[in-house]
Amino acid sequence: MTAGPNLMLAVTTGTAYALQVLTTSLYGRTDQTLKYVLIALLVPVLFVLMNGWMLKRMGRGAQPLIQPGYPGAAIWASILPLLTLIGAAIPVFVPGYDYGILIVIAGVWFGLTVQSALAARMA
Repeated sequence: MTAGPNLMLAVTTGTAYALQVLTTSLYGRTDQTLKYVLIALLVPVLFVLMNGWMLKRMGRGAQPLIQPGYPGAAIWASILPLLTLIGAAIPVFVPGYDYGILIVIAGVWFGLTVQSALAARMA
């Protein structure tokens, strides 16, 4: 299986994730920008590493989110970038708060899509 749809899912989620970090840095608390950037860089990397380690300990491997046997998976997987974009809009409409938890949640979703693209490439 090629990594095409899973790679595209990771790229779209990553783009929405970058937009979320940008809007959170601009409209969230201005003294937390460095924290937002560090969280945005660390969470996806740590998720991919630690989830891969946990899956190996359980005797399983990572599976691609979009598989050719189930065409509806692409529709369900498109929810991740959509929710990330919705999370990116929240600081625009409600500015001034600390939105670090939104970056952590979207970072886990982005890490999941990256792991899916890596698993599809290995298969």
